[in-house]
Amino acid sequence: MTTIKGRTGTAVIVIDVQTAVVEQAHDRDGVVARIAAVVGKARDTEVPVVWVQHSDDELVRDTPGWRIVGELMPADGEPVVHKSFGDSFEGTDLEEVLDRLGAAQLVVTGAQTDFCVRSTLHGAVARGYDALLVSDAHTTNDAEWDGTEMPAASVIAHTNMYWHWHRAPGRRGGTVETADLDFAALRGGAGR
Repeated sequence: MTTIKGRTGTAVIVIDVQTAVVEQAHDRDGVVARIAAVVGKARDTEVPVVWVQHSDDELVRDTPGWRIVGELMPADGEPVVHKSFGDSFEGTDLEEVLDRLGAAQLVVTGAQTDFCVRSTLHGAVARGYDALLVSDAHTTNDAEWDGTEMPAASVIAHTNMYWHWHRAPGRRGGTVETADLDFAALRGGAGR
């Protein structure tokens, strides 16, 4: 259903599951375990996995907090995209990586739900990709903005609700739980 021409493949995107990014995250261990399960399913079915790592003035490249968490490791040959903006496409080679992989449909996991995950989802759909969010494999921290408390669980639930129904001409969003993720069904256009 995507508007990407000449590509029909799927790729998993793991966004910013870095030590400092997720150290205080909601259900950190559970989410990391579910991301590992998604990555395992992808590898078992030869679906490419693309890793994204953020750096900026507060998250300095090559420091311990910048590293991908120890429970998750890119396999040899899996691309790692380095970014400094919320949207994983902005100022990176992500589109070129996905083109090489033949991917037009993305399965998205990672952190932080309300920043880089949401920005990347929108960036993907705006560029013509279908973008499926794994509803139990993304996370964020509790936050406060302008006197309003925003519990992480509420931010995650709201993002799942919103993205489940997201559509654009010729493109779609959608959500799926880790246990229900079936890459063979996605290849056939099902699963949402």
